[in-house]
Amino acid sequence: QVQLVESGGGSVQAGGSLRLSCAGSGDTYRWACMGWFRQAPGKEREGVARIRSEGLTWYADSVKGRFTISQDNAKNTLYLQMNSLKPEDSAMYYCAAGPKSPWGGSCRTAPYNSWGQGTQVTVSS
Repeated sequence: QVQLVESGGGSVQAGGSLRLSCAGSGDTYRWACMGWFRQAPGKEREGVARIRSEGLTWYADSVKGRFTISQDNAKNTLYLQMNSLKPEDSAMYYCAAGPKSPWGGSCRTAPYNSWGQGTQVTVSS
């Protein structure tokens, strides 16, 4: 069983930056897809960014140009660099692991079955 632990959340003023990390441990293996999701109070969970093991990335329109997802396979760690933060980015952020490699489907529609506990991001205006 894999464990995912997020860190790096916090409170920041609008226009600021944060870098989230997600460390994987336990039964780690090469995931075909990993992603960052967020959920604000009263709203549905939404996908923020996804990355394939080969390095291909996908971003929600609301974060394109501001957020960057990356991974360090040697460290089993996923990152989310968040710049130019806005109050509407405030949410609990979760990392998730999708299917194991190989996976021929889209990371946008892949099932994400392993989740971290989340890290809170609060952006004040």
